[in-house]
Amino acid sequence: MSALLTDLYELTMAAGFVAAGKHRDTATFELFARRLPPNRNFLLAAGLAQALDYLATLRFTSEEIGYLRELPQFARAPEEFFSLLATLRFTGDVFAVPEGTPVFPGEPLLTVRAPLVEAQIVETYLLASISFQTMIASKAARLAAAAEGRSVIEFGTRRAHSPAAGTLAARAAYIGGCLGTSNTQAGFQFGIPVYGTAAHSWVQSFPREEDAFGALQSLLGESTVHLIDTYNTHEGARRAARLGAPLWGVRIDSGDLLALSREVRAILDAAGLPAAKIMVSGDLTEERVRALAAANAPIDALGVGTDLATSGDAPNLGAVYKLVEIKSSGENRPTFKRSAEKATLPGAKQVFRYEDRDVIGCSWECIGCGDNSSVQALLSPVMIQGEIAGRLPSAAEARARATASIAALPAAIRSLDPPPEPGYPVTISPALRELEEGTRV
Repeated sequence: MSALLTDLYELTMAAGFVAAGKHRDTATFELFARRLPPNRNFLLAAGLAQALDYLATLRFTSEEIGYLRELPQFARAPEEFFSLLATLRFTGDVFAVPEGTPVFPGEPLLTVRAPLVEAQIVETYLLASISFQTMIASKAARLAAAAEGRSVIEFGTRRAHSPAAGTLAARAAYIGGCLGTSNTQAGFQFGIPVYGTAAHSWVQSFPREEDAFGALQSLLGESTVHLIDTYNTHEGARRAARLGAPLWGVRIDSGDLLALSREVRAILDAAGLPAAKIMVSGDLTEERVRALAAANAPIDALGVGTDLATSGDAPNLGAVYKLVEIKSSGENRPTFKRSAEKATLPGAKQVFRYEDRDVIGCSWECIGCGDNSSVQALLSPVMIQGEIAGRLPSAAEARARATASIAALPAAIRSLDPPPEPGYPVTISPALRELEEGTRV
């Protein structure tokens, strides 16, 4: 992966670190969210697999280094800086919470410990990778909850901010609780179940709607989903019903989805097709999904596109990547910020999860050890000296973790409504508080 995919200031700082003789220092950075986005009671960690793949393949090409040499910002950079870039590889350690883990403000999703230049240059990519997929996975979890047991299928690639974003959104949405995706690249690359049969253009390409339905059924058999609202939803349902099995069901893409789903259900049942399912789509939002579920609409699956692939109600996460420790000449120095509304805690950290609360402590602490409790330390090593540590969980395994982890949260946090203040309890350990007090200036 090209190391040039970063912000310019990461590289100007890297040149400055070399010029100042600091590039051999070891830095520890933490990636976390300062606060929850609107309408979120928790975040669901995702994007780690792509972040680690980036670190494992980090490279500068000779052409890229040549480009940097021509930039005026590097006119006074030492030659050692360009030599360092030519052989740059990520050689550090990474600790992370597993994908599919609920996290809260201030809790590191990722910790990077590496030579200062390496740890600094990767900031931009890591933030983009983790922030985007965490944002989408968190939205998917809400949609899955809003559907109240109905299947949610990710339909958003055509509305995503790029095709690449659409593929990663499909992955994150699956982790967050979607049944699958319409994106076949995501299916191939990540092993996600794929869904979809035909669009309105299929129906329109035949002289008669029943001809279109018959041809599709001949091709797809039991996987057939007839799109019945091209002309008239009720007539489309009757024509699909007359064809009968084999059939998965029908899809409605427009109109009053509550009323139509009830009427179509009656048509299918009267035709002796009680097992035929109903899918709905068409600019669905979390609010519409929740309303349909609350009305007990006879809907089996919902295809959600734009609202999911862009996390429509909270389209950015605002995660940060902050230096918390630096080791220079054998001396380890905790670092921090005290700026208004952007203060950080010093030192590398660990997150300890009890059944009903979290404690953020120092990385060397062992909170809950030996007390026969079920305390979990959430951050674990996933990369050691630039090598990925063991097999990464698949998207399906991350999805299973998310399902179980969300179910273990208090009911008020799982709710789609805001929890009572102050939300999920997250406290600071006495040792970390003591470290903070000791570093005040």
